[in-house]
Parts: sequence; C-alpha cells; structure tokens
Amino acid sequence: MQSKISDQAWESRAEINGEFGPGVKSTVFTLKHVANVSEPKIHEFMDNFNIHIAPSTISRILTKNNELFHQEKADIFRAGLLSTGYQQMDDTSSRVHGQNHYAQIVCNPYYTAYFTTPRKDRLTVLDVLRGDPDGESRSYCFNEEAFGMMAEFRLSKKLISRLHELTSGKTLDESQMQELLDIIYPTPDKGKNNRTRIMEAGAIAAYHQQTDFPVIPILLTDDALQFKRLTYEQALCWAHDGRNYKKLHPVVPVHREKLEKFLGRYWDYYGKLLEFKESPTPEEAEAASAEFDELFSTKTGYHALDDRIAKTLDKKSELLIVLKHPEVPLHNNESELGARAQVRRRDVSLHTMTEDGTKDNDTFLTIVETAKKLGVSAYEYIHDRVSKRFRMPSLAETIEAKGVLEMNYDAG
Repeated sequence: MQSKISDQAWESRAEINGEFGPGVKSTVFTLKHVANVSEPKIHEFMDNFNIHIAPSTISRILTKNNELFHQEKADIFRAGLLSTGYQQMDDTSSRVHGQNHYAQIVCNPYYTAYFTTPRKDRLTVLDVLRGDPDGESRSYCFNEEAFGMMAEFRLSKKLISRLHELTSGKTLDESQMQELLDIIYPTPDKGKNNRTRIMEAGAIAAYHQQTDFPVIPILLTDDALQFKRLTYEQALCWAHDGRNYKKLHPVVPVHREKLEKFLGRYWDYYGKLLEFKESPTPEEAEAASAEFDELFSTKTGYHALDDRIAKTLDKKSELLIVLKHPEVPLHNNESELGARAQVRRRDVSLHTMTEDGTKDNDTFLTIVETAKKLGVSAYEYIHDRVSKRFRMPSLAETIEAKGVLEMNYDAG
C-alpha cells in the first residue's frame, strides 16, 4: 500500500511542469479549443474557481511548448491521407496580425486538418498537400509529365523546347528554379504568368514522383482554379455545381418554370447517383453516363440556363468520378463543415497575433475536429498528452485502424 501511494505521488509530481498541473492546463486548452472561449473569458472562468492564474500564463500555456501536439497533427495528417483513396479540400478566410490569410482544410470521414497560409494559389495548395505548407522543401521535376502540363497551360512550343534543353530529366530546388527563371526572363517584370506556370508544372510533377509522403490520387473540391491538375483525378462537388443554378434569377415566368423543371430533373439524377453508390455495377455506370449526356444536352430556350447546363456538361469527368470510384462522396460537405469550425473560431478571436498562435490554432483545430469524428473525448485526449500518461492510443493510430477496417469491409 505504501509503495502504491508513493508511485501515485511520484506520478503526480512528474506530471506537473511549471506552476500548474495537467488538470488546469488541459482545462485551459479545452476551454480555448473545444468550447471556443476567448482568453479573457478563460481567465474570468478560472478566477471564479479561485484559480489564480495570470493572463500571460494562460497565453503561454496555449502557445508555448506544444511540440508534442504539433507532431500529433503531422501524424494525423499522414494517417488521414493513407486512410482513403481520396481527400476533400476547401478554404476559408483567416486573419493573422491584421493581415488577410486563408485556412486550408483537408479531410475525409476520419480526420480534418487545418493549415493557415498567406495565399491560396495552386503552389500554396500543393505545398499543403505535400505536408509542407511553408514550401520549405518544394522541388521541381522536369520530366515528360511536366512538359506535357506546360503544353496544357498553353506555354509556347518555343519556350517548352528551350526548357526541355535546359532542364530535361533534372530536379531543381527553389534557388535553382529561380536561377533558371532569371535566365529565361532576365527582366523581372516580364513573363510573370509563364514563370508561375513553369513552376506549377515542375512542382506538380515532383509531387507525383515523391515517395516519402503520401500522394493523393483523387481530390474532391469545388471548381476553383487552384485545385485543378494537382492530383491524377479531380472530383467536383454536386452541391456546389447545383448552387450555380440558384444564381439564375429569371424575370420572365416561362423562364422560371423552365429553371424549376430542369432543377427537378437535376436533383432526380443526383438521387440516382446516390443509389448507384449503394450497389454499383458496370451496367448501371454505363447507363448513368448516358443519362448524364442526355440531361445536360438539354436545350430550354432560356439562354442563361442553357449556358449553365453546357458548363455542367463540360465537367462530366469530374462530376462522375463516382462511376469509377463509388467510395468518393458526391458533395464536399466534410470540408465545408471543417471550414465552418474555423469561421466559428474567427467569430470569437478575430485573428491570431503571432506565428506560434497561428500554428497552435491549426494544430488544436485539427486535433479537436479529428477527435470529434473518431468519437474520442478531446478533453480526455488532451489531458492524457499533457500529463504524459499516453494511456490512450494516438488519433493517428485510431485513424489507421478505422481505415484498415473499412478497406477490409469493402474487400469482403
């Protein structure tokens, strides 16, 4: 009995790092990142329980010495990328020290990961998918895929030929890439768009060649340009496409009737795709493809509606990914829900003030939203890590287990 008491006392002392123990620290983390309470209100809460803690101490708990949690986030992201054959992505606005930034959200049914970036261009999105949101290890591979992509980007044959001579078969780091661009465009203010397209083609080709970090085969997004061509296949969200029809505001009654009638057919077809996902067969896939062509070749005589229908037809391959990969969702609700969590955080704390605060915000949003999806108590998990007991399996391990379980179920 004496030994047991001594062990408990030792464990309790070992858990205390600084003035406050894991109970207080975990409560601070939970109030901030789970209950979405501002730091002044956390101080007020503690004061009501006669826990005398300075506002500066609350800030330090939230933003300092969180390397363990940052590693947990990295592990969650890697495990999440490996858990399904597709990923979903979206972004929303964010503020850092008064400056406009963007919260990039990557997710699937098992996790949600957050990355705050100053831009939302294609290279930035690619860096996020590579697990390197700061772009510190970005490389550029000039293989046949890269040169083919340059042609898709409509770079001139003359420019592509010169790049082929200078770089074919090479992989460049960032400084070498900039040296190459300076050779091709000695005048800094010329060729800005071409510079970007060359970098994008090389960076995407390098991403597809990497072996040290999971490469996403299918990315489900809206149809924003920054998401295009990053992965081998892209899936588009039906809900987002459907919203475009809601932007039509016909004045003529007959046009309103035609829009309502077509939207009825639109969502009826969507319902058939949902049924297909439940019991997919090659025959049903072929029939659904043919019906898509028929539906989106409709001519109503209402010009704005016909133009919108034609645009949907042009996205056939992206909207019908489900016919080849029934596991891919038809909508991007997962990432939109993730974006809402960031927006709710922004409503309480308009912006983060420091790099540490921004990084911590991303990390704990990732942990809390992932724990919610996995049915894990965020408070218990945070307390387990703060106390360094490590009695609970990591969220990454739980994701791996669920991913394996789903793959076995699908195979069975």
